[in-house]
Amino acid sequence: MDFLELVRSRYACRAYQPRPIEEDKLLRVLEAVRLAPSGSNRQPWKFVVVQDPEVKRRLVRACANQRFIATAPVVVAGCGLMPDRIMSCGVPGDPVDLAIALEHLSLAATAEGLASCWVGAFSQDEVREVLGIPRTAKVIELMTIGYPADMPRAKTRKPLSEIISIDQWE
Repeated sequence: MDFLELVRSRYACRAYQPRPIEEDKLLRVLEAVRLAPSGSNRQPWKFVVVQDPEVKRRLVRACANQRFIATAPVVVAGCGLMPDRIMSCGVPGDPVDLAIALEHLSLAATAEGLASCWVGAFSQDEVREVLGIPRTAKVIELMTIGYPADMPRAKTRKPLSEIISIDQWE
């Protein structure tokens, strides 16, 4: 499939088949994360890959009781290691770097016939406790991955004319 078709195929999956992800497939998805760019190639991140059902069950509570998290074969917590770093443009660096890496993960998962879902509703302290993440790191985002048990809904997107300006803000 070409790239735009891949992007169109990606969706937020909240229902997973009770089927494990093959190790070679999971390693290819994680390799895409490893290859993601970051500011000055610092790679200021660590990813906790969760497969243990009990740990996933505990994450449900830490993630606003979103039950689908426990049904995903894999949950990945993307953690920033430089939470105080501000880029020269005034924007925090870790959220940008982790968003790029996790979008690589999401698209790689889609290319492998898997689905994923960004999880932003969570308690920082509770996720840290469940996963043993030190206070020196910050959980930026979690993502579920697995074989989908649902179908994507139709996406609505604004037309380019509403979101693009050429040369100057209009």
